[in-house]
This record gives sequence, C-alpha cells and structure tokens, in this order.
Amino acid sequence: MSTAMSMSLFLRSLCRGFLTAVVIGGPAQLFINAPFGRFTTKSEKWTVDGIKSWIVMELVSPACLLRAYLTHPLSKATPPLVSPATLLTGLFVVHYANRSLVSPLRTPVRSRSHISVPLAAIAFNLLNGSLMGAFLSSSVPMNAWDSPWFWPGIALWVAGFVGNIVHDEILLNLRRKTSHGADGKPHYAIPYGYMYKWISYPNYFCEWLEWLGFAIAACPTPRATAAPWVFFAAELMTMFPRAWKGHKWYHEKFPDYPRERKAVIPFIL
Repeated sequence: MSTAMSMSLFLRSLCRGFLTAVVIGGPAQLFINAPFGRFTTKSEKWTVDGIKSWIVMELVSPACLLRAYLTHPLSKATPPLVSPATLLTGLFVVHYANRSLVSPLRTPVRSRSHISVPLAAIAFNLLNGSLMGAFLSSSVPMNAWDSPWFWPGIALWVAGFVGNIVHDEILLNLRRKTSHGADGKPHYAIPYGYMYKWISYPNYFCEWLEWLGFAIAACPTPRATAAPWVFFAAELMTMFPRAWKGHKWYHEKFPDYPRERKAVIPFIL
C-alpha cells in the first residue's frame, strides 16, 4: 500500500472517529454545564483569563488548516492560488480571524474559563483544522466553479457570516453597557434586534448556516469521511446543547424574557 493511500485511510478513520466523538460527547452537554461564560465556576481555582484563552484556543484551527493545506498530505501539490479550494480556505481563515482576534479583542470583558475548556477546544481545533486542510488541498476539484452547488453554498456561507457578526455585535454592545460594575465581571441583559425576535441564539443559527454552505460548496454529497460535513455535524452537536441550556437560563434569570422566542431554530426549536 502506498504512503498516500495509507494517509488517506488514516485521515478517513480520523474523520469517522471525530464524528463518533462529537455525536456521543456533544449531547452530554445537556446534562453537564461547560464551565465558561454564564456557567463558569465561582471559584477561580484552575481557571484562566477568558479573552486570552479564547484567542489561543481559536487560533489553533486556522493555523492547523493552513499547515495541512500547504503541506497537502494527500496530493502532489498545493492547489493554485485561483482555485475553489483556495477560496474555501480563505473563507475558513476569514471566519477564524474574526472569531479568534477581531471579536475577542473588541470584547470589554469575558468570564474566566476553567482550564479544561480551552484544552478541550485546542484538541478539537487541532483535529478539525488539520482534517479540513488535508481535505481542501486534495478533494475539491478545479471545476467546482461549475457545480450548481458551489456558488449557492458560498452565498449561504456569506449570509451566515454576516448574520453571525451582526448578532454578535448586539451582544458586544450589551456587554459594553453592562460591564462597568465594581466587580469588573460581565453582567447579562436580554438582547433584542434582528433574529433575536424569534430565537435566543441567532449567532449560533447563523454559524450553522455558514458551515452548511461551506460543506455544500466543498462537497455537495454529505459523507462521514468528508471533513466539511463532519465539522458541520460537530457544530450542531456541540452548540445545540449550549443553546438549549442558555435559553432555559434566560427564562430562569429574566421573568420578562419573551415567551415567544425559541432556542435556536426560528419557529421550531
């Protein structure tokens, strides 16, 4: 068996293992509060700075993607600069540039996190970024431009990305207004505007749209060995429990919280 074939089988096995882990581990968050944000532990023992740890753990994903993309373990060469694969790589990096640098550096305050949170995120991002880079450098054909799914997928990604930024900005503005207490810790308020009319977590919903569009553009046929679809499934499995528990938390904390809002999918859930 050739080295390339062995590497391909290994990465496909990693994809399946990654998918299995998130399918099992994601729903566990319905019963266990991840100790960060509003669910952070009261004791500061084993906790780290919320903003700095966020930056470090999120930068892992684009760094690993770029390394895998440029070393192209499953192909003979990196795709040309003008290619569908490079465009998708650029979109991934743009998302994480906003997520790992722009957004946290504009955040006035963030709760401390238990060290287990950034460590788990680093492991997740290391694997996801590496698998995504290997996939994009080898499995997105040059003629993907002509696919009837490519540009609609890109358009969906753009819509989700813009929506994510818009709704995150609402939260940032709330945090700026409510983070001036003597304790220096974030205080929470009810967000309003745009999709907050219908759901408690429109930023999550818009991020799902992003990665659904990305997966459609990169690999129109869903499969368990395709990194974009594994990532989309991982986003659903890990973010839905947080949205569900956060939605319940809002109702418990604020008696006047809008009853018509769903958790994360408008009019449905």
